[in-house]
Amino acid sequence: MTFLEQLLLALIQGATEFLPVSSSAHLILGRTLMQWLGLASGEMSAAEELAFDVALHLGSLGAVLIYFRGEVRMMGAGLFDLATGVRSANACTLINVAAATAPILGAGFLLRGAVTDMARSVELIAATTILFGLLLWSADRRAEEIRHIDKMKLRDALLIGAAQCVALVPGVSRSGICMTAGRFLGLDRSLSARFAMLLSIPTILAAGLLTSFDLARAGNVRLTADAATGAVFAFFSAWAAIALLMRWLKTGSYLPFVLYRLGLGALLVLLLAGGALRTG
Repeated sequence: MTFLEQLLLALIQGATEFLPVSSSAHLILGRTLMQWLGLASGEMSAAEELAFDVALHLGSLGAVLIYFRGEVRMMGAGLFDLATGVRSANACTLINVAAATAPILGAGFLLRGAVTDMARSVELIAATTILFGLLLWSADRRAEEIRHIDKMKLRDALLIGAAQCVALVPGVSRSGICMTAGRFLGLDRSLSARFAMLLSIPTILAAGLLTSFDLARAGNVRLTADAATGAVFAFFSAWAAIALLMRWLKTGSYLPFVLYRLGLGALLVLLLAGGALRTG
């Protein structure tokens, strides 16, 4: 993999991972465009592509940890409070994040092989990009009632966690489905985005650990180096995307992302119909 490939894919993944637009769809388009332009160094196996993509997610994870370092410290304090029997706001925040994370960790472990097999289905990504864009539009029309994580009910956290499992289907967008579920449950726009990003911390970390073990067993030193370089660029790209999203949601809605998803899905359908994208 060339340096230019690493840079472009890292920027794409980092910029789209925490926006409700599906990073998997963008990575598919990015690789296709590079092939058209003759920038791709050659075919990678599906397993290698997946390993590189997860490494980019780990780079993005670093951006979340630093941007939301205040919330991360709160959850650390919440763990101490729980250990000492104190039912504080920090403890409630930690409980809600943990409750919403449990379903995706279990589902990801049980369905790992199935997810790998369908991860490159462009038809599926096109359909889910459109469908879940419409679902986000519907959810974003609901009234805002909850503005703090510690005010969420445990039931709300579990429902968002269950919805997050749907993101194992490519094109859904993990952050997008969490924001959608949060809006349906009455979370305000900023909180729905913040909670989605906090949930990414254990989810991405678990996926990254599994893929790191795979890389170590495979002994592919070149791929490991490429993944590390890509992760650095993904970090900076993700940081910028998070900052812009959180600033936008202070006054704006999710409508621009809905329209973008619909346009992207339509583009994927057109490329498939014209034979420009490989399927499977």
